[in-house]
Amino acid sequence: MKIAQVKISSELIATKRMGIIEGQEFIDIQNVMINQFKIENKYHNYQLAQHFFPSNTSNFVELYQGDTVKKLEDILGVYQHLKKMGLETSSPLSYKLDHSSLKLSKPLSHINCYRDFYIHEKHVVKGFQKRNEPVPKAWYEMPVYYKGPTSGFIGHQDTIPWPSYTQKLDYELELGCVLMKDGKNISEKNASEHILGFTIFNDISARDIQKKEMSVRLGPSKGKDFCSVVGPVIVTKDEVSAEPDLLMQAFINDKLWSEGRSSEGKYSWAEMISFASKEEWLLATDFLGSGTVGTGCGLELDKWVKKGDEIKFKVESIGELVNKIQS
Repeated sequence: MKIAQVKISSELIATKRMGIIEGQEFIDIQNVMINQFKIENKYHNYQLAQHFFPSNTSNFVELYQGDTVKKLEDILGVYQHLKKMGLETSSPLSYKLDHSSLKLSKPLSHINCYRDFYIHEKHVVKGFQKRNEPVPKAWYEMPVYYKGPTSGFIGHQDTIPWPSYTQKLDYELELGCVLMKDGKNISEKNASEHILGFTIFNDISARDIQKKEMSVRLGPSKGKDFCSVVGPVIVTKDEVSAEPDLLMQAFINDKLWSEGRSSEGKYSWAEMISFASKEEWLLATDFLGSGTVGTGCGLELDKWVKKGDEIKFKVESIGELVNKIQS
């Protein structure tokens, strides 16, 4: 199942809606349930749908926790039944993805906590080589990560800002994992119960300022905090497994720069989730990054993006995440 959030624009207002993508259709889950409640002769059909079936992904996930996918499957069944009935509806059940008023937005309206890991050895080794340092022994002992802000997250086809303080902007090709269930001290055996699904993640970095700030062994902060890109959809784990093996590619102005596989990391998602949850709560809508796949950034390649460039990430089974850099 592909979970998405779209922005639907009219002459007066633009609204964000959560739904499911099937083929070239965006199924509006709240509108589906408004129409179902009408058929059931519920007086407060709009209020009931708004309360029990939020129109943004994050609220829906927080409400239904580990039952998120099951609830969406139930709504999909309702949609298919209503469609067969051929009802005339004032609240559309679905929209064509190519409709001029519809635009894919970032798939999570808000993120509780963002953690970015560092699990791909090829990327790690290259980074330390550039600093003329060996890979620390600790990297082989635990799946380390940093926490970043969530306010700078943008989505598919949004413009990537170029900060005023950097001369070297970089992309990072990563897989993102969305959690749907609260937990603390989660075992590796039970970790998959907390995974909603996976999305494409671009961890934008200002390399010159990042290098400078981390020379004092603290950070990253200004080198990364201004922007992260996620989307275009969340693919539920039942479609790709809880430990996906996906081909990942980065194209700059349609030229292939980076290629790797999501499964090449030293640590599994179960290990990452279990480690992060030690004596600490992980909550529904938490977002985890895998870290950059080998060759997955300009720093490794000694090639640098420029203002106005288009960055396109392709990940099999998920789709394409496309953005242009601010000119």
